[in-house]
Amino acid sequence: MPIGVIMVGIVAIAWWPAFTLGAWGEIFFDDILGLWAASTAAFVFVLIEHRPVGVRLARAVVLLLPTVWLVLNFVVDDDTADLSVALIDLAAFAAVIIGIPFTLVVLVRIVWPDFAERTPRRAKWIINSVVGVVVIASFVLGLNQARFLTCDDFAVSGNSEPRGCTPGAEVSS
Repeated sequence: MPIGVIMVGIVAIAWWPAFTLGAWGEIFFDDILGLWAASTAAFVFVLIEHRPVGVRLARAVVLLLPTVWLVLNFVVDDDTADLSVALIDLAAFAAVIIGIPFTLVVLVRIVWPDFAERTPRRAKWIINSVVGVVVIASFVLGLNQARFLTCDDFAVSGNSEPRGCTPGAEVSS
């Protein structure tokens, strides 16, 4: 069932940025750069697809959000005023919060062009609801990671230890 594949695929992509935001208080650069790569490819496709120009340009502008974040990081020096840093953070937040769902919708329409017309409204609501619940739950799990993960869990997986992680049980020899 293609709807299930789409739902699982979106959740598989969206849970990790939500978890990292909860656990570390930020979304990692590799998530944003992965979003940038996907949105750039979708941007090129949107520009060449056979749709009215207005529709294409509106979609293309939103797909450029991760690129705006990337360009701001190149243009604004680390030693600049707090306003510039705030703009970069705002662009990163917009790139992720708006960019991830929008890019995924565009990618679904590229892979399954008839999705919008052939999928009942109820199925779309189910997909959105499941994705929303999983993303919110992932954020909450990230906030509460110390209740079910240890610092060692993060270290073994190759991640840095978030603030407040629970030290693992020491093994005596």
